[in-house]
Amino acid sequence: MFYFNSYKAQASSLGGVCLEILKKSRMFIYKNARPLDMARWNYLFEKGEKEAVIKYLKSYQNADGGFAHALEPDCWNENTTPMQTWAATKIIKEINLQDKTHPLITGIIRYLSCADKFDGHCWSGLNNVPTNNDFPHAPWWAYGQDKETSYNPTASLIGFMLKYADKKSSAYGLACKLTQEAYLNFKQKFPLESMHEAACFVELYEYLKECEIDYPVNLAEFKALLQQQIKQTITYDTDCWSTAYICKPSLFISGKKSDFYFGNEDICGFERNFIKQTQNADGTWNITWEWDAFPQQWAVSKNWWKADIIIRNLAYVKAFEE
Repeated sequence: MFYFNSYKAQASSLGGVCLEILKKSRMFIYKNARPLDMARWNYLFEKGEKEAVIKYLKSYQNADGGFAHALEPDCWNENTTPMQTWAATKIIKEINLQDKTHPLITGIIRYLSCADKFDGHCWSGLNNVPTNNDFPHAPWWAYGQDKETSYNPTASLIGFMLKYADKKSSAYGLACKLTQEAYLNFKQKFPLESMHEAACFVELYEYLKECEIDYPVNLAEFKALLQQQIKQTITYDTDCWSTAYICKPSLFISGKKSDFYFGNEDICGFERNFIKQTQNADGTWNITWEWDAFPQQWAVSKNWWKADIIIRNLAYVKAFEE
């Protein structure tokens, strides 16, 4: 039942060994994935409709325009959080939703413009939301007032506002102000210790470039610093990639068109081959983290993560073999 024409055509575009890889992964997705992730799979690999992804993504959006409800599977908070909202922006980018008037988009802009978890400079990071503790969560999501402020996910959310907010709006003005602040912070802290914070700055750079905004940030300087940051952050000890929570180039580089592909061709190629060679028999790849406090919920979240990683891994392979 897997060999309908569109599926075969899609598989052939992913390289010779990928038909079997896709077949195994498709079986897992259809048996285990959330409706949202099944829709993402269909859109990316089976010529499915973008509207299906939007429909299911909308179910995670709260009345304030932000997102919650374990959209990011390590936190089951039912209250809107900046990190869950950032997870929504990643899917919006994945499906290339450009309509600035779409309710998904306008809701996020509304939430970011008046979020109570915004201190005037940053939106709360993963461990700075008190209500996280009221729901099952990974330990790194536990609320801790002594946690250092991070630009994860703020840097990326700023870029989202720059792209989608009306240029005459106060939201756009806020985004311009925050861009300058974030960039100065990045240069002061450079090189960053956190791979996820670094990835959010890469996303900010990509939004700036897409919007052709070169002020108040010097894009050439920003690009050069990010190239150094990426080189210092990627884990080159590939022996531990299957078992440890490490940094792979895919965190920063989505394909050959990325500004950061040049100089990282070999390690990007290694990851592409690594994905092909390390698929498990059930169509998944190893999850290299876990949480202990909520074992029943973690068992569910782990399956959700497996589906998400399948989608991201195969999208990465596709991007480097087109």
